[in-house]
Amino acid sequence: MSDRITVEELAELMKKAAGITVAPADLQQQYNSGFDALGIDSLGLLGIVGELENRYGTPMPPDAERSKTPRQFLDLVNSALMTGA
Repeated sequence: MSDRITVEELAELMKKAAGITVAPADLQQQYNSGFDALGIDSLGLLGIVGELENRYGTPMPPDAERSKTPRQFLDLVNSALMTGA
């Protein structure tokens, strides 16, 4: 398991935790679009954060669930994983 979450993993988590299917290529294109534009609401994002916490056994930054875009989310989560925060 790597200590970085990829766009592909985020797409998989969106499907698993929020029931939203987005192809990784589409997600990459909409990297700076709001999660709301992708159909992910705050509850969906909370589900994604929960999945990550279970998967990595570490709490995610509190700001992660308030991220507005996939880029912001991945930046926050990946920096937390890399520092082992």
